[in-house]
Amino acid sequence: MEASPRSEERGDDMQQSLTALPAEILNHILMWLDPESVMTASKVCRVLYHFIKGNQSLCRDVYLLWMIHQLAFVCDTVSRLLKNSSYVNNNEGNLISNNAEYLRDLFSNELAASTFLQQSSLFERMRSTAYLSARGAHPPREEHQMSAKLHCLYGSPILKAGRTRSARSYPYACSRVYDLRQYTQRTKWGPFRDDDTGRVDWEKVEAIAIVLGKNMLTKWPRADVFDEIWDTPFHGSFPRSFVPRKMPELGDLDARDPYGVTGSWYRVVCFLDYSDFFHYNFSMGALVPSYAPRPPLNVGEATRLIIMKIRVTSIEPPGPDDGQELPVVHFEGESQSIDNSMDDNANSDLRGSVRLTPEGEVRWTSVSIFHGQERWRSEGIQVGGVRSARGVVGTWFDRDYDLQGPAGPTAFWKAADAENPRDALLDSMTGILAMPAEFPHALTDMAASSGDEMEFLDDDDADDDDDVGDEEAEFGDLWDGDLEPTTNELLGLLEDAEMDLAEVTPHEPSV
Repeated sequence: MEASPRSEERGDDMQQSLTALPAEILNHILMWLDPESVMTASKVCRVLYHFIKGNQSLCRDVYLLWMIHQLAFVCDTVSRLLKNSSYVNNNEGNLISNNAEYLRDLFSNELAASTFLQQSSLFERMRSTAYLSARGAHPPREEHQMSAKLHCLYGSPILKAGRTRSARSYPYACSRVYDLRQYTQRTKWGPFRDDDTGRVDWEKVEAIAIVLGKNMLTKWPRADVFDEIWDTPFHGSFPRSFVPRKMPELGDLDARDPYGVTGSWYRVVCFLDYSDFFHYNFSMGALVPSYAPRPPLNVGEATRLIIMKIRVTSIEPPGPDDGQELPVVHFEGESQSIDNSMDDNANSDLRGSVRLTPEGEVRWTSVSIFHGQERWRSEGIQVGGVRSARGVVGTWFDRDYDLQGPAGPTAFWKAADAENPRDALLDSMTGILAMPAEFPHALTDMAASSGDEMEFLDDDDADDDDDVGDEEAEFGDLWDGDLEPTTNELLGLLEDAEMDLAEVTPHEPSV
């Protein structure tokens, strides 16, 4: 059957209308095609051929949309490779994991990293100001959890995203970490999903890791103690990846402990000024729909560095709500703040437990005790599994689960040098030109005796997280102007233009 002249005219008009569209719109239309259809479209006419040929932007968009369907496969494969990882000696005599090295190489590809590591709701918010209206009251998608888990296993927090690296993840992560609605009985006030199942909420773990990573890498740049754990992709993100420099002598309880609890641990705790915390959660501007995230938050935090020394006190069989493969291990010990070692309130006794969750993740619960009184609790998940070097990421909060807070993020990981963790910490700081003002008096005395010179910065955290998008507009009059994130548009524009930032001084928010 031959086409009528009128139908041919309509076809010509449609072709002319399509090819006459602006390049951005045409790109947006073609990106929804599968790769084969894109190749077919390039053969339709000369205009489409020249538009598609060599169009890196279109190829990237098609790849991102097409490969996102492979997220479940990638997440399962990465988890399997890490679960079966082990160390071998390389030619220099150093311990390496071939599986971790392989994954590090794969995800060094920028396109692969953005495709699989930046698909959680946090990164969706960064990309789309229409996120709230699009999400509505629907629960988070499982793809969000898988991408966030990959990001957590990757280990190095992605602090800047987008084609020009001008979008910052930190303010969006803060909005989740310091939102008291995330701390409920159903979530156990920790990094668990809000369904009372005890399953890990990897999106919450991702947000915590971004907040902690940003603060540590800003305050203590190039410090080996932090870089190895927080800035080396896939380092220690697999079971039994912690290897001490010296094998300790094991007592009876330690020999039976599958989690490797006894020893020295580095811990980081971040918190907001309580007035900022309260204002963010309870002011008129905080009245947002229950299904909607709070606006991006960027008011600055305090960061404390702590050394914990803990030991096993008892081991018992798992309870009915625990994973049944391993026992429950109880511990006690003490923690000392390196930042304010002379402050009685900075040091505490500890007690807690380690157990498996029903889905097989390692759950740490601890209580900080000041002058015999319990004050703070914490819940965390050991990223990478049993005895992982990556350590535990979670939350701290009032021991009575106070609905008015405070609460915040924390993480701890085992010190390789258990005998001299302070010395190892100081050695890792050698060569750093600037350190935060709250850094320990005890360590500065040690530095002075060794001849090392240290320059101190203000306690306030210099923050360049300026581009938080236009999401605040979604809240209209509900948004309190006093909570608006600090901005510095000049700094963001210069970064996007890849200009020299040496002469630019960002605004420093007060803590």
